[in-house]
Amino acid sequence: MSGKFPGGLTLTESRWCFVPPKPPIMGLASETMESGLSGTILVVEDEKEIRDLLAHYLRKEGFTPILAPDGETAILKARKEKPDLVLLDILLPKADGLEVLRAIRSDESIGRTPVVMLTAKGDETDRIVGLELGADDYIPKPFSPREVVARIKAILRRSRPGAREPEQAALAYRELRMDVGRHEVRYQGKPVTLTSKEFRILQALLSSSGRVLSREAILSKVWGEDTHVIARTVDVHIVKLRQKIPFLVKAIETVKDVGYKLREG
Repeated sequence: MSGKFPGGLTLTESRWCFVPPKPPIMGLASETMESGLSGTILVVEDEKEIRDLLAHYLRKEGFTPILAPDGETAILKARKEKPDLVLLDILLPKADGLEVLRAIRSDESIGRTPVVMLTAKGDETDRIVGLELGADDYIPKPFSPREVVARIKAILRRSRPGAREPEQAALAYRELRMDVGRHEVRYQGKPVTLTSKEFRILQALLSSSGRVLSREAILSKVWGEDTHVIARTVDVHIVKLRQKIPFLVKAIETVKDVGYKLREG
């Protein structure tokens, strides 16, 4: 595919259209390759034109794209290449995006890899299911390739060591222990497996014990300001946390129309 792509190119499910370039999104200012952001990005998309276009923009910004046209290939490449981030369409042949996401999250060697869902499906249920399974963000089609790359940079920037404010190395609440540096959680001495977002939500609650955190505050702390993720997503992750650590059913208090707080221990 030709390397000459208009800056305002937008993609639909099966056709191209041109739109005026949009102003930068807050928090997604353009970065140069000197910023140190680089790495491998697994692009999982069955439409070759979209796949090649995204690969072009990623290379242009200093990333190394790995391409997969279907779900089965994506799972194999994710396990073999261990990418820094996965850009994942939902509507895929052989295995759909949700199956790929499940496979990634259930594999210890790649389970914490950031995953961004990329799909034309507008149904909220698909979005919630993907986020419930551990997706880090969701970008609906039609989209600007530059926006996709900017969002990838934002997620990788937040995941870099030292990218966030100084935080406590260890947190404790009753019989729950969190080692932030090791990214480990134990309850009654036994390890608990959490997704990266579940871990960070629990970390936010532990760090704010006794204080109410609004859904918007949790979204900002965990996903950042530059995300399509909706407030209801927080509720979904709280449900998952309560399922994995049953004593949190009572320990995490729901504050009606506001958010959540951890009962003072």
